[in-house]
Amino acid sequence: TVDSVAIVPEIASLFSDVKKISVIKIDQPVVKQSALDILSKYNERPAKSEPASTQVVIKQIVLKNARLVWPGMQLPEFDAILNLTDANQADSAEILSTDGHFKATLQPQGEAQLVSVKAENWELPLGAPLLIDQLDMQMTLRGTHLDVSKMDIDLYDGKVAGTAALDWAKGWQLKGKLSVDHLALKEPVAKLSKSTQLSGKLFGEGSYTATANTPAQLADKLQANFRFRVDNGVLYGLDLAKAATLLLSSGQQGGETRFDEMSGLVKVSGKLYHLQNLKVVSGLLSAAGQVKILPSKQLDGVIDVDLKKGVSLATVPLKVSGTISKPEVFPTKAAMAGAVAGTAVLGPGVGTTLGVKAGSALDKMKGLFGGSDEE
Repeated sequence: TVDSVAIVPEIASLFSDVKKISVIKIDQPVVKQSALDILSKYNERPAKSEPASTQVVIKQIVLKNARLVWPGMQLPEFDAILNLTDANQADSAEILSTDGHFKATLQPQGEAQLVSVKAENWELPLGAPLLIDQLDMQMTLRGTHLDVSKMDIDLYDGKVAGTAALDWAKGWQLKGKLSVDHLALKEPVAKLSKSTQLSGKLFGEGSYTATANTPAQLADKLQANFRFRVDNGVLYGLDLAKAATLLLSSGQQGGETRFDEMSGLVKVSGKLYHLQNLKVVSGLLSAAGQVKILPSKQLDGVIDVDLKKGVSLATVPLKVSGTISKPEVFPTKAAMAGAVAGTAVLGPGVGTTLGVKAGSALDKMKGLFGGSDEE
């Protein structure tokens, strides 16, 4: 849909077989994804060296206050200038958001086009509304294939860099690599969840792939492996040191765990996140384990906590459950049963410690044969 269209023809071409239009100006157009799919198929046709008879050649298209409607995205209005070849194919282009925060340019290079994207103080239109301080991307477009050779992003006091390749000849296929340096987590994590669950400085790197029928579905089809480290942070909603001392409690919620370093590997499969080789180190404790974040936002995992001072217990295995917004940790059933038995036989202190060790060992033996502490 459009508000108004102005067409400026070349007067000299009105009486020739090839009609030439200098510019088409379109005000307030609304462009849907289906229209872009048609345009993509049109541009796949081979260009002809000479214009056909009775052909209409358009030299330039100008869009003012345009809006692109794309599923799953909130895109700002933009102005665009598109210059075309004599075969009515894209030659060069410039797109600028009406708020001035986003600019993209396209320049021809042989059979390909060089695409440059720059942004300042720009809110990401896909996924979480992250605020980007500065963005610089350099890409090459060849037909239905886009190579991202450079991606530098400044946001939340840190930097994100990477490369990517996107192809939509048969469905949408994405792959790439990503690195993160010194990213402050508290504010962006708060945008993902109503209750902030993590702060600190994030460092990491990894790779990802995704295949989907539409671009809006790519995030839900993501497959990724990402090694990470968070320095000098706080894990909100969980007090691992306190939970490790409440052996007879039915569960512990709330509190916080301050740490010097948290590290591990995140494996992403669609909406399932698996934190493997998870390690947390602070002056009070060291912890290791694995936790799954299910598509329902439920937590499922076990973390072994080793308290460095304050109690005589050694390593205590903690069951992680609840949700991202309301996590819950408590000793595994085997550890609790062992603590009770050890205390009853040998008394508190040594008896409790030996009982916890025995229960933990039983947990691990069950794991070797496919069992769990829930059995």
